[in-house]
Amino acid sequence: MATKKPSYQEAVNEIDEILAKIENEELDVDELSTQVKRVSSLIKLCKDKLHKTEEEVENILKEMEE
Repeated sequence: MATKKPSYQEAVNEIDEILAKIENEELDVDELSTQVKRVSSLIKLCKDKLHKTEEEVENILKEMEE
C-alpha cells in the first residue's frame, strides 16, 4: 500500500523537527544518515508543490486576463 504524501505544512513541520534534533545532537550516527535523506526527500516534495502551485496561479491569472 502506498503511503500518503504529507501536505506542504506537514513536510515543513517534519523538516523543522529533524533539523532541531540535528542541531541539538539528539540523533546518533546511524539515524543521522536516514534523517538527512528524509529531509532531502521532504525538501524535494515541498519544491515540487511550490512549482505546481505557482503554475496553477499563473494559469488562473492568465484566464482572468482573457
